[in-house]
Order: sequence, then structure tokens, then C-alpha cells
Amino acid sequence: MAEPELPRGEGQPIASEQILQGRSCVLIRHGDALYALRATRAGKLILTK
Repeated sequence: MAEPELPRGEGQPIASEQILQGRSCVLIRHGDALYALRATRAGKLILTK
């Protein structure tokens, strides 16, 4: 599968392993909201508020 083109001015992609660092879930604060990024056993990512 080909890598999607990034919009101009965007940085390099970050591997999910780099974000999760061996965990199955990380919390992300965005402004006043808190999100959970979860990796499933099937290898998918789910972002929930």
C-alpha cells in the first residue's frame, strides 16, 4: 500500500509504536478535551473522546 501524500508544511509521520511505547492506550489532552488513543488486538487504532 502506498503512503498517503502529506499536505505541504506537514512534518514526517510518527509511528504508532513511538506514541504508544508498549502500552495499549495513551491519553491525549487537546485544549480542554481529553482523548484516549487505543490499539486493538487486531492492530487497529481507535481515538475516543
